[in-house]
Amino acid sequence: MDTNVSSKTKWLLFALAIPIMIWTIVPLLWTVALSGKKAADLADPNASMFGNFWPKDWTWENYDLIFNGGARDLFMPALRNSLVVCLTATLISVVLAMFCAYAISRLDFPGKKLILSTALAVSFFPVISMVTPLYDLWRNVGLFDTIPGLILPYLSLTLPLSIWIMTAFFRQIPWEMEQAAQVDGATSWEAFRKVIVPLATPGVFTTAIITFFTAWNDFVFAISLTSDKARTVPAALAFFTGASQFEQPTGAIMAAAVVVTIPVVILVLLFQQRIVAGLTSGAVKG
Repeated sequence: MDTNVSSKTKWLLFALAIPIMIWTIVPLLWTVALSGKKAADLADPNASMFGNFWPKDWTWENYDLIFNGGARDLFMPALRNSLVVCLTATLISVVLAMFCAYAISRLDFPGKKLILSTALAVSFFPVISMVTPLYDLWRNVGLFDTIPGLILPYLSLTLPLSIWIMTAFFRQIPWEMEQAAQVDGATSWEAFRKVIVPLATPGVFTTAIITFFTAWNDFVFAISLTSDKARTVPAALAFFTGASQFEQPTGAIMAAAVVVTIPVVILVLLFQQRIVAGLTSGAVKG
């Protein structure tokens, strides 16, 4: 298949990409700019450049507030909770999806297509519709405001996505390689562990990144199923307070948003090719 693209088409695509890039980058730069402003400078155009966009005198007081100041007791535990919950949910989802994707791609059994269809339907199911029954159930069984009480709902977000992505990767692995290992004396489990899993490592890695982002950005479950002990960063930002009841903690919120966004941006920039490969694998045959 000819994939050559003319120079005119390339420049046209580049021209179309520029406004999309600006539309995406400007809110990020605005968040960074607000995190470096003093509270008194937020509504003062004379203290900023380019209108009221970028601060003339950058300050780190908002970052000091979330790491060492009054917001530390709210932000730091929430950051630890986010790491624990999201990493655990990602690990469980990837492991379960790996076995499920292997069975779907390698075995022929009734209901195989139904499993994929169900996974797709669950991934589109509105999260807000599950909050009320989960809230009542979690309070009755003692899972409200606990780490496991967040990990379990997060699996409903990450597991369907993991199954879909990893199934596409497993389908690309030649079936003959596993058969050759079994001919050489390997059991089915040994062939899976020593042949299939190493070949599927790029897919596993890509799936882990995408599912981690999905759990990391969740707000609905985090704000509804926690009270204090298990609260994650997206929910904790809603409870930031200013120096008085009349002051909005805009700078502190933006500083916390920058801190939790930086790792995500770095991972995307480093592994964007693998992420795109994971989303598009299996889409084209040949």
